[in-house]
Amino acid sequence: MSHPLAGVRILVGRARHQAGALSAELRKQGADVIEIPFIEIRKPRSFRPLDFALQNLNNYDWLILTSVNGVEAMWERMKKLRIRKAQLKHLHIAAIGPATKKAIEQRGAKVDVVPKEYVAESVVRSLRKKVKGKRVLLVRAKVARDVIPRELRRAEAHVDVVEAYETVVPQSSRMHLRSALKYPDQRPHVITFTSSSTVRNFATLYGSRQSKNLKKELAGIRTASIGPVTSSTLDELSLPIDITAKEFTIPGLVEAIVRSVASNRK
Repeated sequence: MSHPLAGVRILVGRARHQAGALSAELRKQGADVIEIPFIEIRKPRSFRPLDFALQNLNNYDWLILTSVNGVEAMWERMKKLRIRKAQLKHLHIAAIGPATKKAIEQRGAKVDVVPKEYVAESVVRSLRKKVKGKRVLLVRAKVARDVIPRELRRAEAHVDVVEAYETVVPQSSRMHLRSALKYPDQRPHVITFTSSSTVRNFATLYGSRQSKNLKKELAGIRTASIGPVTSSTLDELSLPIDITAKEFTIPGLVEAIVRSVASNRK
């Protein structure tokens, strides 16, 4: 079948400016895509910590970037501060996954480490033996798990964490989400979750903080998780984990959905 997802409605909750890649891949497979962002990317309240770190890059041995959003924000500040990419040459750079790696390389910098699995724990395993006594700059979102800085400090690295952006709940999505889930002819067959933030924000937007109620209201809708950290958050809220990507990337998530739908149709 050339369009394995024909007739399948899939809700994509990525930030508006990022939804395109996942939506396009799903539409290629024949899916009817509904885009309602569960997450919004904003600038941090102050760029001072990031700017200070960027103006003192020569003090660091390692740079760790954990998302494409972090890459975009950092290079935007570098441009603003007139910091040349040549000033990154002495750094060893670690990227949490292939999308982050690609974003860094597109900007002319070399990535030295990409963990086998695209989660914080795997970053730590990849770097633990390399960072003892080294100065590490971690550029990330305002609200993020503390696994990387905590574990690298245990490995005797000196870690500075700076915020490049923050994620917030887009309140304008509340009505659209409730409407999409209320009417049978609009209800999605699958809801995609691409980060822990999308899971938590989904629950907040829907307004059902009691996990039992939310689970009941999602009856008949399958959830698709991009990886173990996202799945862990679904589990934390007692939500089902029906589909999980084997490779923790957008193509991996699409492949998992296609595989699951094909299996159900047999």
